[in-house]
Amino acid sequence: MSLPHALLGLLASQPGTGYELRQRFEASLGNAWHASHSQIYPELGRLEDRGLVEVIAHGSRRSRTWAVTADGRAELRRWLTETEPNRDVRNEPLLRGFLLFLLEPEERTAVLRRELAAAEREGAALAATAAELDGDGGASRFRPIVDLGLRSNAVLQEWLREQVGEAG
Repeated sequence: MSLPHALLGLLASQPGTGYELRQRFEASLGNAWHASHSQIYPELGRLEDRGLVEVIAHGSRRSRTWAVTADGRAELRRWLTETEPNRDVRNEPLLRGFLLFLLEPEERTAVLRRELAAAEREGAALAATAAELDGDGGASRFRPIVDLGLRSNAVLQEWLREQVGEAG
């Protein structure tokens, strides 16, 4: 995933500080990708150097409010319409699932139950995000992607439950 483009998209939606961007990133894109403060802040500097974002306000403790520039919007539009996405997926839980045949049945069941518990926690977090977005009058631009996350998570949980039943 492209961190610069994720940040441009979030700033195109609404200007914000690095801290606010981190919060919005987790609330909206957290299901797809994780980005830390140590990744976000340097990337904002690089985007500023390229003229794609600008500081529009200074706050306490040297905080800066960032906004996307016209060039930043053009770059985001170009990236969305003219480039093919990277479809390479690195998914460690999927790799582990591929290798489960190497374990004894009890171990396999334990691993699958651990993954099911993680999927259930993620599903609950997504449901909470959906409820929060619905509380905003349902006008959130991010609600459809949260719905996709909820649907994907439900399929994953169903599959894991089937595997736990088959593994035992």
